[in-house]
Amino acid sequence: MRIALAVFLGLILISAAGAQEWPTKPVRIIVPFTPGGVADNSARVVAEPLAARLGQQVIVENRPGASGNIGTQAVAQADADGHTLLLGFDGTMVINPHVFAKIPFDTLRDFAPVTKLGDATLILVAHPGAGVRNLSELIERAKAKPFSYGTSGTGGTPHLAGELLKQRTGAQLEHVPYKGGGQAITDVVGGQIPLVFTAIATAQQYVRTNRLVGLGVPSAKRSSALPDVPTFHESGLAGFDVSSWVGIFAPAKTPQPVVDKLQRELQAALRTPFVRERYATLGIEPVGNAPREFLEQVRADLARWAEVVKAANVKVE
Repeated sequence: MRIALAVFLGLILISAAGAQEWPTKPVRIIVPFTPGGVADNSARVVAEPLAARLGQQVIVENRPGASGNIGTQAVAQADADGHTLLLGFDGTMVINPHVFAKIPFDTLRDFAPVTKLGDATLILVAHPGAGVRNLSELIERAKAKPFSYGTSGTGGTPHLAGELLKQRTGAQLEHVPYKGGGQAITDVVGGQIPLVFTAIATAQQYVRTNRLVGLGVPSAKRSSALPDVPTFHESGLAGFDVSSWVGIFAPAKTPQPVVDKLQRELQAALRTPFVRERYATLGIEPVGNAPREFLEQVRADLARWAEVVKAANVKVE
């Protein structure tokens, strides 16, 4: 009994010592997308203050491809020592597992959630020539005739937000996938398509200058970036809450003391004026929750989007 207790206490001390020593070399945050997007910038903004707190360089490395699956797989297979991390995006972590016929990772098995960095607000915008001024008008008119809406691609959060809107209201909304949010917003500004579901950071300049009409944000509260645009709830869709989150994940089996220390340092970084100001320009509300809380949301979102994807019959081979 005494020997077992001594071994147990020894393991605790070794684990605690490992957390105190970590990091012993530069920390890499793998972003499974190209540079310049909201997800990429969310990692780059937090990397600087995190590096200052850790006393080690924090390197943001882009590994795009396969809708985020390639970079995500790389972290799943990395050493579980806390030196290789993933910038996780809800589209990759909780939607791709349902959309792709084959996926090279298991979100719950292969990763340890560290903290949600923040929620990126989405917005549904319309070209002024579409003839709709708010969400209620769109729903009413789309029940009589179809409206097409563009997004950054098949299976992403904006696409499924549109599918959920169809399922909730019976509106005839036809999805037009693009290879990125930039081209989608360009086409709606040019009048090629009437609607776009996108990140608020992409659309805010056009809404402010009245080149696009902000129909609504599908989040629990209005965005500070565009406070005059109402929520879907205010437009009659109670409980319609779809935000696109970003967060940090470590490989599974990363020592818990390392995960906990990383969460504390990220939470502190998110509270700095530097991060809060820059996240505001990206349309991101900082969070910094505990690993268990983040895990609970990941589980819930996996179940939620499974139902939406099945009902919409969205599948990528």
